Amino acid sequence: MSRRTARIRRRLAAAVALTAALLGAAACTSGGSSGGTSGGPGTPKAGAYHQGALRVLASSELADLKPVLDQAKKATGVTVELTWSGTLDAAEQVASGKADGKYEAIWLSSNDYLRLRPEAAGKLSSETPVMSSPVALGVRPQALARLGWKPEEVTWSAVHQAVAAGQLSYGMTDPVRSNSGFSALVSVASGLSGAQSALTEADVAKAAPRLKEFFTGQKLTSGSSGWLASAYTQRGDVDALVNYESVLLSMNRDSGTNLTVIRPRDGVVTAAYPLTLLTSAPAAARESGRALTEYLRSAGAQKAITEQTFRRPVAPGVAPAPGLATDKRRELPFPGSLSVADGLLASYENVLRRPSRTVYVLDTSGSMREDNRIGRLKSALTDLTGTGSSGTGRRFRDREEVTLLPFGDKVKKVLTHVVDPGSPGSALDAIRGDVESLEPDGGTAVYGSLQAAYQHLGQGNADAFTSIVLMTDGESGDSAKDFESFYAGLPDARKHTPVFAVLFGDSSRKELSRITELTGGRLFDATDTGVPPAAAGGGSLDGAFEEIRGYQ
Repeated sequence: MSRRTARIRRRLAAAVALTAALLGAAACTSGGSSGGTSGGPGTPKAGAYHQGALRVLASSELADLKPVLDQAKKATGVTVELTWSGTLDAAEQVASGKADGKYEAIWLSSNDYLRLRPEAAGKLSSETPVMSSPVALGVRPQALARLGWKPEEVTWSAVHQAVAAGQLSYGMTDPVRSNSGFSALVSVASGLSGAQSALTEADVAKAAPRLKEFFTGQKLTSGSSGWLASAYTQRGDVDALVNYESVLLSMNRDSGTNLTVIRPRDGVVTAAYPLTLLTSAPAAARESGRALTEYLRSAGAQKAITEQTFRRPVAPGVAPAPGLATDKRRELPFPGSLSVADGLLASYENVLRRPSRTVYVLDTSGSMREDNRIGRLKSALTDLTGTGSSGTGRRFRDREEVTLLPFGDKVKKVLTHVVDPGSPGSALDAIRGDVESLEPDGGTAVYGSLQAAYQHLGQGNADAFTSIVLMTDGESGDSAKDFESFYAGLPDARKHTPVFAVLFGDSSRKELSRITELTGGRLFDATDTGVPPAAAGGGSLDGAFEEIRGYQ
């Protein structure tokens, strides 16, 4: 049985009906993105608890708390070993029991989604909010002046109107993998539906036409806030960013983006960052957790947290850092049922967001025969096809154009399929068949194959999230300079297509890093040697391919 089967069966029975309803509603619209990186020396192992060390499954944005945690260690003797994960993936690990014995605590932006999972009942020993940060909109000065907005008066409806009029574009993380994206999705759906309490399926269906219009303005997607901020800064042609207030203010400080940070007047969802002990943790670990929590909520630590990270303090008497507005905003509730939450995610993935166009540039040279590399590649790609009824984020999306571009000495084939929402199984079956037919032979023409991928993406739907995934197990045998010259001559719009490269086998980190830096992409590690700071993934080809899905 596939390791994803449990996820697939659990996900979206209720969401299928909701997605169908949304498809109908969207048709009424006018005119017609640890699944993460270990912060310690390696991935924790079950039964490896050490006295005085707390293994924590955490949201990746908490990397900025390192100075605070260093001080916490001095004050309490507790060493915190962080392993990064997306919020929904972490919820899966806890609910399924995979976190038991592997971590003593979780520290996510929110436990709201986890609490909706019936399997999670009894898994959480205690949870204590440490700080908070609301979802907000960061807007470039030029766009703010063009729109004539008064920041304190902006609503989600006003943002929607600006997008629908073609006056505003923005970036946002993938709600299926990032809680900042999911919180933004809930905030926008609540604002546009006029919901007065927790979102219902009827609220989401009512808002569907305007939500679809709203997401036409999304020009950047990402599986993590950090990469999104970097991509946003490099692009320069996207007007705004939807993210946590703390991320936006940190960008202003660290990158000089000068964004005006707006908390829409009709309400936002706020991350409370509860440090949560697991019931499976031994008693000594729970004591360490309590000592750590007590320290983090002390006045000195709260002051350091808000001043260093722009998150809001939760301890009484500690003032927010300068730059944090003190006027109140309505706190929007989280969806009250799993079917509504998962249904909202399903509709975003398959109905509301712009479709994806993805080219997989696949090394099928002779060296792929070694160590069953070709078999591992086939397995990883087949996993991405799932089934027609797979859960959200567990297969290629409805409306997605998937192109396989296998190469050796040259491009061997260009195989393209579009996933039809009405009959996804036919395209998924065809992709599986194409994957199974891959055969290793020839050399390694990386750069010529990348050039062919960009040329392919120049023919077809421009109103889509485009990306290239490069997987190679060796160094290229053709010219980097020729590719760089070709890339420099591309129209600006096509230069915005990132290459997400997968380090695998004997491929060159230097070569792949150069490609990702040139194209604004990211390097993912599928080697067996651990996870270096510059790469994501780590030791698993299917894990790297799955993580890349959040960026497409």
